Amino acid sequence: MFAHLVPSNGIDRVFGGQNNVNVSQVVYLVPVIAILALVYAMIRAAWVRRQDPGNERMQTIGQWIADGAMAFLNREYRTLALFVIVVAALLAISNSFVGAEQQTNGLIAVSFVLGALCSALAGYIGMKTATAANIRTAAAARNGLNEALQVAFAGGSVMGLAVAGLALLGLGGLFIVYLKMYPEAVGGGDATMLVLNILSGFSLGASSIALFARVGGGIFTKAADVGADLVGKVEAGIPEDHPLNPATIADNVGDNVGDVAGMGADLFESYVGAIISSMILGATWYVGMEAAEAGAGMNAVYLPLVVAMIGVVASIIGFFFVKTKEGGDPQQGLNRGTFIASILMVIGTVVAIKFMVPASGVTVQDIIAGQPTYQWWQIALAVAAGLVAGVSVGLLTEYYTATEREPVGTIVKASRTGDATTIIQGIAVGMNSTTFPILVISAAILVAFECAGLYGIAMAALGMLSTIAIQLATDAYGPIADNAGGVAEMAQMGRDIRARTDKLDAVGNTTAAIGKGFAIGSAALTALSLTAAFLTKMHGTVNINAADPYVLVGLLIGCMLPFRFSAMAMVAVGQAASDMINEVRRQFNEIPELRPALIAAQKAESEERDPTDEEAAIISAADGKADYSHCIAIATGAAIQKMVAPGVMAVATPVVVGLISVNMLGGLLIGVTISGVCLAIFQANSGGAWDNAKKQVKDEGHAKWGDNFDDMHKAAVTGDTVGDPFKDTSGPSINILIKLISVVAMIIAPLLYAFHFGQ
Repeated sequence: MFAHLVPSNGIDRVFGGQNNVNVSQVVYLVPVIAILALVYAMIRAAWVRRQDPGNERMQTIGQWIADGAMAFLNREYRTLALFVIVVAALLAISNSFVGAEQQTNGLIAVSFVLGALCSALAGYIGMKTATAANIRTAAAARNGLNEALQVAFAGGSVMGLAVAGLALLGLGGLFIVYLKMYPEAVGGGDATMLVLNILSGFSLGASSIALFARVGGGIFTKAADVGADLVGKVEAGIPEDHPLNPATIADNVGDNVGDVAGMGADLFESYVGAIISSMILGATWYVGMEAAEAGAGMNAVYLPLVVAMIGVVASIIGFFFVKTKEGGDPQQGLNRGTFIASILMVIGTVVAIKFMVPASGVTVQDIIAGQPTYQWWQIALAVAAGLVAGVSVGLLTEYYTATEREPVGTIVKASRTGDATTIIQGIAVGMNSTTFPILVISAAILVAFECAGLYGIAMAALGMLSTIAIQLATDAYGPIADNAGGVAEMAQMGRDIRARTDKLDAVGNTTAAIGKGFAIGSAALTALSLTAAFLTKMHGTVNINAADPYVLVGLLIGCMLPFRFSAMAMVAVGQAASDMINEVRRQFNEIPELRPALIAAQKAESEERDPTDEEAAIISAADGKADYSHCIAIATGAAIQKMVAPGVMAVATPVVVGLISVNMLGGLLIGVTISGVCLAIFQANSGGAWDNAKKQVKDEGHAKWGDNFDDMHKAAVTGDTVGDPFKDTSGPSINILIKLISVVAMIIAPLLYAFHFGQ
């Protein structure tokens, strides 16, 4: 499929013309912009911590959540440390014995370790701030909706800035070091490919951490969420996040480990993968360096770093436009900041490309055949196509998952006739939701390719991710708002405050769904660009022809993997949730103070009012009797144990298949991307729609649905429970699966070339 697009010599692009400008010094700006992002993240984090943390009860709840989240993260990272050490050793050994002609060496292990460390550190920083922002968001909700929005968004922005800053600092710093070690690399050719090949280990490190963080965090959060929902809301009839529910702290912890640290690691590796694959493909654009000014031929390698820097600055400016007013729509405030950042990004990118790319670029083959050449505006259009596709996929996701929209409305109506119809309609909504995002992604691929070939596709992927700082800030806002609602409920702050936090939470559910759609869309383009980088490293020896039985088998295996992976994740959630359900039921039955308190809380909830003084006294007598720590331990143990097998499968499969046949591996990469993107969109949007359908039913309540409300709410909760592993475990993990497999293939390409072709 792509073999005819990759030149046999691997390097065939000549830029000529009077506009060629040597910008080799631009690489030294990358760490500067990265440090700017990290410093601003520190400023935002400090501002969050200066906000009112609420009363003593709120602070105690916040500390429970923070302690549980950091305990899980520390245990997860200790487990992953062994994996990183083993893989680093294998990379160092295997890449040291393939020969210099393969343009790789043992330094790739250094890049791998640093990529893993930067990804882990970004998750740590983001979650540390998120767990401080949740109680402060709840406290700010006492003063107004905008105040609460500002705190929640500021907490999320730290995650976005940390991801962008650490990615650029790690990549830029390593790139500078390797250029100093191999100074001839600034002139293009084999030395440049050597530097980029060993730099690509950074992407593998990021991908490895991302997969485990997403799967482990997803298992944790959904085990707790399912247990809390089914026993607390459905069986006991108490509000969501009620302090009597032993699983509620674990549920709030899970929001952080899954949707803050997990999502951060996910987009970190997408961002890094898009940058590195663009740089590798950019290096294949140049031969005949004498046709340009000294060093100017490297501009296509530097350009992805420049685009990333512009995106960071644009995102920081966009942060200042996120605001709302009392009674307003927080979603509009979040969208405003994102759109402004995107517009600034496009303007800055056009200027940079105009400055860096010459008036025309021609290949050797183009010169001979007299074919038309690429212009600077075509590369700019490819970047813009990716950015527009990312925003479009986000808006489409919002349509299919937001409250008061037709798709969610159909699920609400289906809940009138029970659990089965609710689940059927939610599945149908998810399946329908794949159509337009796939068409948008496909259009972006075609536009980018027609504009600038495979380099254009890679730049489109980067364009989609260029404003990652504000995109991820918007996404991380969601779990902070969700936690704020949990704190408000557990601290018994009253229905008025909970109504404000619920409004923020409903928007947070939508932003989380948008973030997942955005991550999946970027995964499609990133995986494609990584596949192109793999083909480039294989020097035209891979022929992806579906008539070849080896390619066909690779396609079939690739299509199967996302289903197998999803099944493993769902089984893990189901088993952990069963343990959680049994534990919550045990505590309800065996702890004497909980039973009368449950009855009092259920009565107040069924009548949609705050508890009376007498009921409040009964509930208060049970305060602290639930054993939250045991539920956290159940979720943590399950997540750590069950995350290993899917991760090993993702890493090992491309290695085994590649040793059998490089054509089969090419088919595998295409199959897993096609199947994975469709399945991920379906699962993420089904889960998001079920979740907001539950919230819409609850908000409309008896006032709209009368006597049907109770049964409708139970059916909606069941749908939401089924959708939990869809949207928070298997769905978002699939996009990491397809990228990780592509990254592994790209990393081992020199080894496979030496193994199969004896060079």
